Amino acid sequence: MDRKQKAVSPTFRTLKNDSPAQIRTGVRGSRVPYDWPLHYGAVLLLGKKAIFINESFFLPLEVLQVFFMAKLRKGSAYNKEFKRPYTRKSKYRKKDFVRGSPHSKVIRYEMGNLQKQPGEFEYTLTLVTKKDLQIRHNALESARQSGNRVLEKYLGKSGFRMQLRKFPHHLLRENALASGAGADRMSTGMAASFGKTVGLAAQVKAGEAVFVVSVDKTGLKYAKEGLTRCKNKLPCRCQIFEVKNK
Repeated sequence: MDRKQKAVSPTFRTLKNDSPAQIRTGVRGSRVPYDWPLHYGAVLLLGKKAIFINESFFLPLEVLQVFFMAKLRKGSAYNKEFKRPYTRKSKYRKKDFVRGSPHSKVIRYEMGNLQKQPGEFEYTLTLVTKKDLQIRHNALESARQSGNRVLEKYLGKSGFRMQLRKFPHHLLRENALASGAGADRMSTGMAASFGKTVGLAAQVKAGEAVFVVSVDKTGLKYAKEGLTRCKNKLPCRCQIFEVKNK
């Protein structure tokens, strides 16, 4: 590929084990654009990724902090403190106390056979949390997909009904600061700052149901397996209760 084509299509390629740049950097599977020279420059390591920066591409710290802040924080950074809900949003912008709130990642809350009511099935299984915590919307969506995938695989879309009982009303705030080498001299921030909205979460108290699955006796084993998959995606200890419908 000549130099003109490199400038037109700055697509990414994955370095292979026998690549010279692979040997120099020692990073396997790094993604590098074609139009960046690899024979000289600096390497910015971010987890498993490496960004190659040539001599004319050294950015100030205000721009480089975007690379450091992009990674998703752990759930324990948000679920330890059970604060007052920050939820004052409205579909009318003038009445909105919270502006610029992110969209929820949860796609749907009712899955399976929606023609039958939960009481029409033989059994109802409930996934209950054991402590008060905040569950982010990405964790709720991940748990929903994991459990729904198992139920649809073994029971089909008509053999069960699954419900997500919690909605992520609470808005999470964070005062984003630069992190990395020399960031402490750049900006230290203020204590107990208000911050900007960075995500959504559902506030769940101990003993409240998060997922409810209704199945017949033939699908009881798969319903327990599906709720176990949901439990593994949530940042807390949970318990599964089984009730036989009359």
